[in-house]
Amino acid sequence: MPQTRHVERHFTAGETVRDIVIGMSDGLTVPFALAAGLTGAINSAGIIVTAGLAEIAAGSIAMGLGGYLAAKSDAEHYAKERDREKREVVEIPEEEKREVAQVFHSYGLSHEESAPIVEALAKHPKRWVDFMMRFELGLEKPDPKRALVSALTIAASYVAGGLIPLAPYIAALYIRQISVVTALFYSVGLTLLALFVFGFIKGRFTGTRPTRSALQTALIGSLAAGAAFLIARAIS
Repeated sequence: MPQTRHVERHFTAGETVRDIVIGMSDGLTVPFALAAGLTGAINSAGIIVTAGLAEIAAGSIAMGLGGYLAAKSDAEHYAKERDREKREVVEIPEEEKREVAQVFHSYGLSHEESAPIVEALAKHPKRWVDFMMRFELGLEKPDPKRALVSALTIAASYVAGGLIPLAPYIAALYIRQISVVTALFYSVGLTLLALFVFGFIKGRFTGTRPTRSALQTALIGSLAAGAAFLIARAIS
């Protein structure tokens, strides 16, 4: 009988999703808290928008730079550990073989079963080092473009998130019927809706329950935004 080919689909963009989550969540909460805090102290949509845009610009640069430095640190750490493993397979090969055997033993293989695999692997130094990096140290080779991509992704997500709570205040500049207080209520609604939709999409991509992810993201984002708003309001 003809058999249907088994096709597996795995989600492999975890780092990109993580960067979007970091940028979007902060972008939704911090500018919202700033705008909401200023609403009670300054009855001027122009000043609030100016301050909000300045915060979005500064925040996106700071967050993007943080993502860039974090990714560069990961790459430097990987390179340093790989150089160390290269030296060890040359200088202390027996000790490295013992460590490889321990990895196999942790998966339930006996000494007799793992010994020929260890010896075969030792004949290929590059693959030997690759094996030690992944299974002993738990390190994956980073993408050389990862630092720049991470920085741009986080920064762009921050800007996209930050413009959502600020949009009603921007509208208030051009529509006289929208007061600053009214803009605040619209901002709260848009921010909550954005958090819910963002959480739902995140759940679909990461394989978790979309509704649960949406509610969780909205709740956590609301608590963060609420806390930031109370602090900003108290200071103002």
